[in-house]
Amino acid sequence: METPCVGLVTFGDERDDMWVKVFRDLAEPRHAELRAYLQTLPLELVSFDDVARSRDDINGQIDRLAAAHVDLIIAHTPCWTSPNLVIHGVQRLGMPVALLTSKSPATHGMVGFFGAGGAMHQTGIEHIRIRDDYGSDSMTAKLMPFVRAAAASNKLKGEVYGLFGGRSLGIDTGSIDSMQWRRMFGIDVEHIDQLEIIRQAELILEHESERTDKMIAWLEENMKVVAYNDLVLTREKLAYQCACYLATKDIIKAKGLDFVAVKCMPDLSNNYVPQCLTAALLPGPYDADGEKPNISMGCEADGDNALTMEIMKHITGGLPTLFGDLSHIDDEENVLYLPNCGAQSTWFAARSDDFRQNLKEVELRPSVRPGGAATVYFRSAPGPITLARLYRWSGEYRMAIIPGEAIELSQEKLDIFIAARGKHQLPTAFVKVSADIEDIIDEFGSNHIAGVAADIEEELVQFCRLKGITPVVLK
Repeated sequence: METPCVGLVTFGDERDDMWVKVFRDLAEPRHAELRAYLQTLPLELVSFDDVARSRDDINGQIDRLAAAHVDLIIAHTPCWTSPNLVIHGVQRLGMPVALLTSKSPATHGMVGFFGAGGAMHQTGIEHIRIRDDYGSDSMTAKLMPFVRAAAASNKLKGEVYGLFGGRSLGIDTGSIDSMQWRRMFGIDVEHIDQLEIIRQAELILEHESERTDKMIAWLEENMKVVAYNDLVLTREKLAYQCACYLATKDIIKAKGLDFVAVKCMPDLSNNYVPQCLTAALLPGPYDADGEKPNISMGCEADGDNALTMEIMKHITGGLPTLFGDLSHIDDEENVLYLPNCGAQSTWFAARSDDFRQNLKEVELRPSVRPGGAATVYFRSAPGPITLARLYRWSGEYRMAIIPGEAIELSQEKLDIFIAARGKHQLPTAFVKVSADIEDIIDEFGSNHIAGVAADIEEELVQFCRLKGITPVVLK
């Protein structure tokens, strides 16, 4: 799991006389207390024995934080400190800032706190302010969402998004401005023809068929059913899908891609095979070769949904993510129906760390696509989930954030849904929300949505603050 790396600098009064007479005995114990508290949290802490009081002190500590590749800085003002020195330190590092002080009436910490915070606002430094008792539950509740959001923001810098193909099925909301991504998130966009997947898949089938044989055997052994037939889902077609998955993994490794999206429809789904198996396995922690990193993947070349998945993955320390269509709403029960053509990580079938528990709930069924092969089918297991989606209004990013609970439908409701869908059965998450349905209908900016099995509403709000995105919490 990914762990945020946090740097701590405690700033003290630079005046020697006031430091010796008053502030040293107030600041140093609080510095030690804060360090001890932070070491109990789920983060990697980089800190120092000494309070930084001069520019040389600050420069030395800040440069060591930079060398340690911290994700953010906690600027601690336990007593009075010159605000310009705090600004000097945080600007030198150039990372997200949590400005922190205690509630103590003895230290003048609030004076340094407001002086530094006001200067940050004047200089456009986005930050969070926390004034609380060290080690309190309320301090942790304020600090950790910001820590996770800042770490996610930092981890995006330098990532490479692989876009296989172009716009799919006329879905404008899947298209992105690559220079906007580079400016806002520090992400590079690598364009790759999706026929490169086909070319390399055919080479695997010709020269490395043992790889597809291994994968088919793994699927047959662990999945609930592989529903072969003589027309659509043949072993040869499944081998082709497996080869496409393996080819995509190979390309990701060779090109150093961090997350991806694949056009698929209609080119590949009509004339070769749909990429459903790839979409079901890439965002999860396992495949036939064993444990692996989760690779966020958007179907239908949807970059903003893939990026939302990547943000969620980093915030949660690497949890699998879900991709779905906002396909139907049960107004009576306030339940969103989120199916997609195979693009939900199979981890959601049981939410288990044991892949066998997940795959025994998953079926490979004959696809309705002209290219044939398999559709991955299951219903997502119940549990907490946060849904979200980046989208743009007049070129400016917003993020819809919808807390919810994945549920099991009643048999009656499920039967009605299955009957209504007919032959077109897909993996589906049923998510009960408290949001006003009309607010979702009026606001939501895409047909696709992302999800993760955790409550990260506040983390996503903090992420939006850091990136200048408008958060729209629907609950």
